[in-house]
Amino acid sequence: MHDNTHALPQTGEPMRHPARLGIALTLALATVGCSTAAGSGSRTGGEPTAPASDTAVSVTSCGHRMSFAEPPKRAVALDQTSTETLLELGLQDRMAGTANLKTKIPPQYEAAYADVPVIAPKIATGEQLRAATPDFVVAGSADLYTGDRAGTRDELAALKVPAFVSAVDCPRQNPAGTTPFELLFSDYENLGRVFGAEERAGELAAAQRAAVARAGENTSKAPRGVDRPTVVYLYSVFNGMPYVAGRTGLPSEMSRIVGAKNAFDDVNEDWPEVSWEEVAERDPDVIVIGDLSERGRPGDSAAEKRAALTAHPVISRLAAVRDDRILEVPGIELDPSVRSVHALGLLADGMKDLGYVR
Repeated sequence: MHDNTHALPQTGEPMRHPARLGIALTLALATVGCSTAAGSGSRTGGEPTAPASDTAVSVTSCGHRMSFAEPPKRAVALDQTSTETLLELGLQDRMAGTANLKTKIPPQYEAAYADVPVIAPKIATGEQLRAATPDFVVAGSADLYTGDRAGTRDELAALKVPAFVSAVDCPRQNPAGTTPFELLFSDYENLGRVFGAEERAGELAAAQRAAVARAGENTSKAPRGVDRPTVVYLYSVFNGMPYVAGRTGLPSEMSRIVGAKNAFDDVNEDWPEVSWEEVAERDPDVIVIGDLSERGRPGDSAAEKRAALTAHPVISRLAAVRDDRILEVPGIELDPSVRSVHALGLLADGMKDLGYVR
């Protein structure tokens, strides 16, 4: 679940010196642990911190064991997916900040999101994080924890600021064979334990497990021995080049669930840049377009992607394009998030409408 800004260059972001930032982060965040111990309270301050109790919990996140004597009161989410997970769990009153908003917050979260301070419109720096005085940090992607971004997890841990990473982004730290959706659901359950919101987290995980099961009820109509239908997931078009889902992204698992196959599941990346000629060689049965029109970069909207497909002299001849076997889903839902089961449902319904599943 990597931050997909790696696929498209960021503009207007100055280069930062990792060593200097690490020193600054260490000096400034040293006050965070002190203020928490003294009682930083809620986002508006004033409440003393409760003493350690018998309800202390521990969770392991991406190889880091973290213990909590009490639920966090000043959590910061470093990306939109983590923000929406915390909001879905009803934890907005425990949030001291959010960052890296890629698309509009959906209506069901708007009211809660309005009360959460935005510490950075894009990727948060160490300076921006420490200004929020967090007692817990959450991210969907481990690459947000670097010396020139929010600071490393080890730096934060040394300063008594636990840093949580989605299990989906740590496949080597999890039991072999665990599906990305199950890893996502384990995030809900672990965060529920950390915040004392186990019941709501359990309900969310159960509801989404049921949604995954429903999507898997229909499977490919292909007879035994016949290849499954193939899908190309077109995430973005930048400088004329397509970025598609590789093997390590969630779309490969979505494809498996509905009885299809990601056409680029031999590429060991989340969202690799490929050539249009490579897309043509794969000759997919279906093309799924990730609509990122709200992000607003060139080539982000579904309409722009469709135009790129039909304008290309080779791609326009593919049967999937000629016969309009093209599905559209919200682009952000193709990365692991609380909204991903919605994209899975759209994929299952679309494959059924196109006659590829029962």
